[in-house]
Amino acid sequence: MPPTPRTQPVPPDTRSRSPLKKAGVFASAAAMILAMTACQPLQALEPAPEREEVTTASLEGKTIVEGGDLVMALSAEPDRLDPTTSSSLYTRYVMQTMCQKLYDIDAAGELIPQLATELPEVSDDGLTVSIPVRKDAVFADGTDFNAEAVRKTIDRHLNLEGSSRASELGPITGIEATDEYTVEITYETPFAPLTAALADRAGMMLSPQALDAAGENFGDNPVCVGPFKFVDRVPQTSISVERDPLYYDAENVHLDSITYRIITDANIRAANLRSGDVHVADTISPQDIDALTQEEGIGVLQVGSLGYQGLTINIGNTDGVGEPVGTIDTPLAEEAAVRMALSMSIDREALVNTVFNSWYQPACSPVSPESPFTSELSEDCPPFDPEGAVALLKEAGIETPYEIEMQVSNAPDTLRFAQALQAAVSEEGAFSLTIVPVEYSTLLDVQSRGDFEMLQLGWSGRVDPHGNMFNFLSTGGGNNYSGYSEDDVDTLLREAAQTIDEAERADLYGQVIERVQEDNPLIYLYRVRSLTAYTTDIAGVETFADGVVHLSNVAFIDEAAEAASAEAEGAQP
Repeated sequence: MPPTPRTQPVPPDTRSRSPLKKAGVFASAAAMILAMTACQPLQALEPAPEREEVTTASLEGKTIVEGGDLVMALSAEPDRLDPTTSSSLYTRYVMQTMCQKLYDIDAAGELIPQLATELPEVSDDGLTVSIPVRKDAVFADGTDFNAEAVRKTIDRHLNLEGSSRASELGPITGIEATDEYTVEITYETPFAPLTAALADRAGMMLSPQALDAAGENFGDNPVCVGPFKFVDRVPQTSISVERDPLYYDAENVHLDSITYRIITDANIRAANLRSGDVHVADTISPQDIDALTQEEGIGVLQVGSLGYQGLTINIGNTDGVGEPVGTIDTPLAEEAAVRMALSMSIDREALVNTVFNSWYQPACSPVSPESPFTSELSEDCPPFDPEGAVALLKEAGIETPYEIEMQVSNAPDTLRFAQALQAAVSEEGAFSLTIVPVEYSTLLDVQSRGDFEMLQLGWSGRVDPHGNMFNFLSTGGGNNYSGYSEDDVDTLLREAAQTIDEAERADLYGQVIERVQEDNPLIYLYRVRSLTAYTTDIAGVETFADGVVHLSNVAFIDEAAEAASAEAEGAQP
């Protein structure tokens, strides 16, 4: 059995505010790492068991019952409902029904227009991008949706203090509404990931009238274009939306309302599904999924993830994400050898398969093997070598076991993994982890402020690797919670964003990953499988590889009519 998590008060702040890292630290660490690992083969991960991809509970052939109030159980509290600043997957669930984007992805992971009418038209030099938008949409407050609304929204994403979107959109030099329904974006250098960025929160369009009225408080009462509109929020309890009669495709919206109920315990979510108190539940535990798939009246969607779960190590986030990096005076922060030793102490495959019953997939990089941008470098893993990890620490003059405080969300599955990791890295005496459970939304604030030594969180993933890497690994990136800053990594990431050729981009991202696996500001551990359960009295629920559960076109169905139809078909000679 894994040991009970040890908890302790947060230690005194040992971080100095120097803007520069100590010279020579990474050079000497790199030399030790190469010496210790030169003869170690890269860890080859076994492929995950083949599992069927089920992305949709289809409405086709179903007898729809119009109206009704659907309840979805959310496994964590969303952060503020503001697309400009949000960093939570669970916020994306809610915003998906309220705030449509210029583009979206489909079940195959392909980019498709949503509020735009065509994919972007790009000039020959790659510096000018033209986007046509819908002429039949209005915001939930009655404000017209047009090119000027797009311009104002993107300008806010770029310039609002605390924006998490600015670094996702690339080096924009201008945004102009060239006519009522066409937006033109100009760039300093070409930016290949734009369409993918506009298929996420950067592409969510916000009512200009609501922005003028609410300013920074837009997230308290968000107003967008979507099948549903915001009603209210009870903190730590629920978020409610209702059908928007102004929506341009209202005839295909069947529900009256959706209530997102916060139920963090996976066992309670499963119990509420069985009782019918909720109709959809996200993040079903691997402990429950096998039983649920066998139960009458419950269906399960499952799809692999483009994202990752990992350990973020604070090496320079002293004043908050996006601020200039400082120096943190601990061996873990200052010496790459210590972080490499930690990575070498982790048997990803054994941990993931044991804790998650082989439902999840070990991972060593932010690029999924299913991505068209995968490469040999992105699929390679550092060696699992716990004895070498101890030797590496001793060579660096580090007393063992080296103690690390690890903050994690208080979800049961996450705690189980943290306890297993705690036990595993202590076996050879290299590390001693103290686990500090934290409520999920609080943990998001902790990582943004930089108030941690190490924490375990993940990212739901994007179709373009830029969305999984640039914000997290580039200097000043909106999600660079580790405070990582390396000029050569910045250069490679910029080159990858400016390159159109898919193979060239894959090679550049592979080079970034190779370097990151030397520095280890982020130690990648595994990829979840998005497991969403629903009661079979509804249909139309979808979930894709970006992890978002789609409820916009869900409907209650007449199960008696379905049964009668099936019986009649069976009776035909």
